[in-house]
Amino acid sequence: MARQQSQVRDLDEGSYVMIDDAACTITGYSTAKPGKHGSAKARVEGRGVFDEKKRNFTQPVDAKIWVPIIERKQGQVISVESESVAQIMDLETYQTLTISVPGSVSLSAEDEIEYLEMDGQRKIV
Repeated sequence: MARQQSQVRDLDEGSYVMIDDAACTITGYSTAKPGKHGSAKARVEGRGVFDEKKRNFTQPVDAKIWVPIIERKQGQVISVESESVAQIMDLETYQTLTISVPGSVSLSAEDEIEYLEMDGQRKIV
């Protein structure tokens, strides 16, 4: 799995983090003051990059957390098989991929698109 370790205090809204073994985009980040015998805590809220589910966690700001490495790639639409599936050719490797199309995106042949990829999971942006 493509990921690296980071401290919770280094996270920012809009960046990526692993929550419950799923890559998420951080939608909210807040910290609480340290208590009498403890360290400051951070509450991180996120939304799954590939499944859109909301997730969150609370940990000390000096705890280590996994951050996924998500690649942003360019592709060209070869064909649209149905409203929800398209054949895409990666413009760097010329590999042909089958990617599901989100309902909010309208594609036609020859369109150039941007997609995210991590560990065999892909999503059109």
